[in-house]
Amino acid sequence: QVQLVESGGGLVQAGGSLRLSCAASERTFSSYNMAWFRQAPGKGREFVEAISWNGGTTYSADSVKGRFTISRDNAKNTVYLQMNSLKPEDTAVYYCARAYVTYSDRLSPLEYDYVVWGQGTQVTVSS
Repeated sequence: QVQLVESGGGLVQAGGSLRLSCAASERTFSSYNMAWFRQAPGKGREFVEAISWNGGTTYSADSVKGRFTISRDNAKNTVYLQMNSLKPEDTAVYYCARAYVTYSDRLSPLEYDYVVWGQGTQVTVSS
């Protein structure tokens, strides 16, 4: 059973930074595109960032472009989300997710293209 475990969430003031981590339990981690999504209270899940299996390509939602950066370390089976210039509207539970297919050259912002999800980590940005 593949597991994704997020960490690094917390409470931060507006303008601050946080780095989220997502550790994968599978040895084939490096074969899959990965993504971060978030869900704010009372809202649906929203795409944030995606990264290709080899780390060569990333894709950002307009709402976080220039502020958030996704990266990965395949030797550590871990994907990261560096969040800078945080705003109160970034408050949400953040989830990492693994894509369905291996070695894909398409980065998807769609939930149904991801089949393994972590349990989420809460990020709260105070004004």
